[in-house]
Amino acid sequence: HVQLVESGGGLVRAGDPLRLSCAASGLTFSAYAMGWFRQAPGKEREFVAAISRASSPTPYADSVKDRFTISRDNAKNTVNLDMNSLKPEDTEVYYCAANQLSATPSGSEYDYWGQGTQITVSS
Repeated sequence: HVQLVESGGGLVRAGDPLRLSCAASGLTFSAYAMGWFRQAPGKEREFVAAISRASSPTPYADSVKDRFTISRDNAKNTVNLDMNSLKPEDTEVYYCAANQLSATPSGSEYDYWGQGTQITVSS
């Protein structure tokens, strides 16, 4: 069965960098576009970034543009999210997701989701 497992979350200080990784199994990873989303308690899930199957330029949420970078390694079945200049408002649970269509910001188009990893940014 398909599994997406996020790692790399934790407690960091404002301004620190952090890398999230998502390891995929049970699917042909190179056939899927991948996305990162985040959600805070009581808030709707928010798109962060997405990457196409061939790592074509992809959209980022305005709130993370120029700070976060998404990348993928099809040989290792992983997708990463490099986060710089973290802010307290980046404190959320981060999820990776997979879909066979495109690097879309629409969460409803993703077929598989990970369990999420918490990031807490202290001021």
